[in-house]
Amino acid sequence: MHNDMEADEMKIRLGAWGTVMIIAAIVSASSVAGSWYYLEVFSRQKLIVATTTSLYDTGLLDEIEEHFEEKYSVDLCLISVGTGIAIQFAQRGDVDMLLVHSPAQELRFLQENYGVNRKIIAYNFFQIVGPKSDLAQIEGLSLTEALSRIVSAGRNSSATWISRGDNSGTHTKEKELWNAAGFNWTLQRDETNWFKETGSAMGKTLITANELEAYTLTDIGTFLAYSEGTSNLVPNLKTLVSQEAELINVYSAIAVNKTTNPNANFEAATTFTKFLTSKEGQQIIENYGISVYGQPLFYPAVELLRNNTAPMAQMIEDYAYFDGSECPPQYRYDYPELYGNK
Repeated sequence: MHNDMEADEMKIRLGAWGTVMIIAAIVSASSVAGSWYYLEVFSRQKLIVATTTSLYDTGLLDEIEEHFEEKYSVDLCLISVGTGIAIQFAQRGDVDMLLVHSPAQELRFLQENYGVNRKIIAYNFFQIVGPKSDLAQIEGLSLTEALSRIVSAGRNSSATWISRGDNSGTHTKEKELWNAAGFNWTLQRDETNWFKETGSAMGKTLITANELEAYTLTDIGTFLAYSEGTSNLVPNLKTLVSQEAELINVYSAIAVNKTTNPNANFEAATTFTKFLTSKEGQQIIENYGISVYGQPLFYPAVELLRNNTAPMAQMIEDYAYFDGSECPPQYRYDYPELYGNK
């Protein structure tokens, strides 16, 4: 009887010990798997990109990020702000590269040695949108005539203009257009009875224009994203002036200069620039939006410029080239293959 009890007790102990060993093996395997997972995550480079809101709000960069991260061991971190703020981040060394659309600001950024290796990646057009009632009656007019009509209607309390007022690429373009039409934007902003500022991104500015049934300048990509598809967020607005040469909108990638900011991840920025300008990256840009909106939100620019396809290439060059080049040689750093023989 005593021996039987000892045998039973031994079986219980062995069984318990076996269970402990199995659990330990599972935990050990999980730890190894977890360690490999965390090792893979922490071994990935981080690339911080400050990007204009239009590229981000449309969802294009989500698509690009997915394909890029599948291909490269880089964790793409996107910060969506207006071009002016994006450039400030880069000047402070907070980001590794820019995706922006304001050639005048981009040139200063290069000249001040903050940026290098500018590459034009895409284009579309700005447009003036406004209320479907079009009280200022600008539909079908030239850009200059349309802006003049908006000013007259505004001063007669029958129209409202919404400006982003945030030093973004769109805001910079707006000021250029008012100037070209013979108006002083700084003086106009004091006419607060009809001239309003949001200080916000393009999407929020469009929603404000929709609520006030006002006119505003927008890029076509963001407007399509907000006005088409299943969720029309701006049902009161329509496109009234578009597709003029003065309304060209050009997007560029610029790496932060590692001689100015040694902590910038210059190699990863170059990898991303090469991806954006590759056949794969350009196809993503070309196809994005067609299935939902029936047309692309952006157009690829690399092959067009390489082949000098007129007249669009000439339009881009006139607006966004510096001294006859997307990036003059003094603003290039390593990686000559980015520019071929140019």
